[in-house]
Amino acid sequence: MKLSHFGFELPEERLAEYPAENRDESRLMVLNRKEQTIEHKMFKDVIDYFDEDDVLVLNNTKVFPARLFGNKEKTGARIEVFLLRELNEEQRLWDVLVDPARKIRIGNKLYFGEDESLVAEVIDNTTSRGRTLRFLYDGSYREFRLKLNELGQTPLPKYIKRDVEPEDEARYQTIFAKNEGAVAAPTAGLHFSRHLLKRFEIKGINFAEVTLHVGLGTFNPVEVEDLSKHKMDSEELKIEAEAVKIVNTGLKEKRRICAVGTTAVRAIESAVSTNGELNEYDGWTNKFIFPPYDFTIPNAMITNFHTPKSTLLMMVSAFAGHDFIKRAYDEAIKEGYNFYSYGDAMLII
Repeated sequence: MKLSHFGFELPEERLAEYPAENRDESRLMVLNRKEQTIEHKMFKDVIDYFDEDDVLVLNNTKVFPARLFGNKEKTGARIEVFLLRELNEEQRLWDVLVDPARKIRIGNKLYFGEDESLVAEVIDNTTSRGRTLRFLYDGSYREFRLKLNELGQTPLPKYIKRDVEPEDEARYQTIFAKNEGAVAAPTAGLHFSRHLLKRFEIKGINFAEVTLHVGLGTFNPVEVEDLSKHKMDSEELKIEAEAVKIVNTGLKEKRRICAVGTTAVRAIESAVSTNGELNEYDGWTNKFIFPPYDFTIPNAMITNFHTPKSTLLMMVSAFAGHDFIKRAYDEAIKEGYNFYSYGDAMLII
């Protein structure tokens, strides 16, 4: 399939600026691949589609406040610094994006905070907007990370035009987030409330937790018509023995293995053994899933509604079928579903 197959008209008002008032009261569209049917539900109804010993695969990555605003030395120009990944803990080196980039050159210094106690020096250009920064801070590594968290903002996606609000700190984070390292939330997980997770637990559904630290590469535009030529950025992935055991038991018993979000799908499909089971994993993945693709592990998926020509839409189309997703998205727009990070959800079974 080609890039042009994934274009569609998405009205701007369908991009959600705010989440639903209650996490589990967003809307839910249920797609049945076998029957080719579409149902309209509330997210809390999702539990009705699971039985005892089914498996939910959850991405427990935690978003850190990755967006900083500093001032350039001498000119005082306001510069946005988006932290992508830590390169060296000891030297406090970070891969970042800067905006506006044309003003930031090697050797420049940036000052953060009212007291300017945190300083960063530009030591390399990596891409047109990418830079490597060395942070200078009088304090231990722990104090330095606390300072970054204090000065940083919740990294809401750029399509959200409003300012970050205090509620975003909690709402742009899943309730099962625990391992810090993501610069974007695994948004399908945002719909789960503590009450709903407890109901799943009482029903006997098993939770397999994996960690895929979501990077901005997930949202990079695809700029080639031939999808096989698109390169995904690498993201850090860890799958431990406990999750492997839960998933493989579910596979053997022919249970529903539902990946919560495209990140969870990419995680488990990156760690498949030759005999079709899940392996432990500790490393990086740049797996790009687009049609046609044979999925080995998940047989169900919870996901949000994605933007045109995105790699996320391509993965969902590979899972549910391109024509079925096209029909579902047409219906979603007609029925007023909200799209993207703070939008509504879809269950594909």
